[in-house]
Amino acid sequence: MTLSPPQVNGHERPAMPLSGDWLPVTPDPVELAPVAAPAPNPVAEAEAEAIRARAYAESEARRIKAEAEAEAIRIKAAADAEKQRLTNERQAMAMEEKQAAHAARLAKIEAERAETERQAAEAEAKAEEKRHTEVVAAEATAAAAKTWRRYAIQFYIVCAVVALPVQIAAFWDPKAWWLVIAPLMLEGAALVVTKGAAAAVAARRPHWHYRTVAWMFAFIAAGINLWHGLNAFDPATALGTAFASIAGPGVWDLHEHGRIRRRDGVLTRRERRAQRKAEKKAAGERAAEQARLDAEKKAADKAEAERLKELAAGRAARFQKVWEHAEGLACAMGETTVTESIWIRAHRDIEGTDPGETADIIHGRNNAKRRLASAVEGTRVNASSKGKDAQRAAHLPPTANKPRVKPVPPRRKRGDSEPFHPAAKRLAADTARQFVTARVDEN
Repeated sequence: MTLSPPQVNGHERPAMPLSGDWLPVTPDPVELAPVAAPAPNPVAEAEAEAIRARAYAESEARRIKAEAEAEAIRIKAAADAEKQRLTNERQAMAMEEKQAAHAARLAKIEAERAETERQAAEAEAKAEEKRHTEVVAAEATAAAAKTWRRYAIQFYIVCAVVALPVQIAAFWDPKAWWLVIAPLMLEGAALVVTKGAAAAVAARRPHWHYRTVAWMFAFIAAGINLWHGLNAFDPATALGTAFASIAGPGVWDLHEHGRIRRRDGVLTRRERRAQRKAEKKAAGERAAEQARLDAEKKAADKAEAERLKELAAGRAARFQKVWEHAEGLACAMGETTVTESIWIRAHRDIEGTDPGETADIIHGRNNAKRRLASAVEGTRVNASSKGKDAQRAAHLPPTANKPRVKPVPPRRKRGDSEPFHPAAKRLAADTARQFVTARVDEN
């Protein structure tokens, strides 16, 4: 209680105006008696102390909990930061690895391109060199052939000039001077027939008869020179002029013979010998390769026969019923051995599935799937449930699709027992879902 003046809205209340003989009821302030201090109460003090201690303990517990939560948050943040750092480092390393692989791939592509260009340049240089060599060789061949042809013609003319005087002397008669035309006709006929042979060679026509007629004229001229030279001159003149009559057409025929062989692509003796040697070597290599292939095929057939024998023995030992049925099928189908198709059919007939699958294997796989699902979801595997109502208590009402069963005596009423705990309901629901999933997998 205070003796301060009353206030209204934070301000002192204005004094009431005095009118007439109004006086306050108590003109003098009343002295209040001092209030005695309450007596100490040990129980109240103890309770207060307990409250204070409990409040302190609660506040301390909250503080410790807050500090623990803050520490946990800090640790989790540090772990997340470390995890993010490691993730960033892995991503950076992966990016660097990808960049390095990309750079290596680009370098490899560039190296391959440079190598390809280098090989192409080398191939082009070799081809150009080969073309140049071929051109040079062709030019040299053409020049040699041209020179050889010119020399053959010149030699033919020289031989004709040497052989003609003796032939003219053989046909000379002052009374029949026109007979000197016979030697000219003979040599001219040989030359004309030789030109005919050259034309036949160029036109790829038969040429043997031209060459035969040319040689006949040459031998006639040689015979005349030899006869007249021995009779009118000495043996040297006879033999020389006879040789000249044969040598001119013979050299020209050699020229034509070489041109014919070059035209027909006839190989030389050295080329034919090298060709026979190459063919013999190739035949030996083909024979060796064929022998190797035959040996490999024989070894492969032997290995395959041994493998099939071991396979048949293993199947007969491990799958007796299926093997007996397979042997029966093979005999019925006219096969001497159990083929793969017959084995598959026999396995389907006995086990109902393809080889590698049986009912036990399928059941084991389904059980393994259920165990894996239980380990992932953190629930228990209930393999003893045989029906959907296996865990239903006797005091619960029956389901709608099941006929009522007689209650177990003594009769119990609804509501006389505690309902299931929500946790138990969730476990029952999880078990029911696992059971339905397992039935679906089995089907």
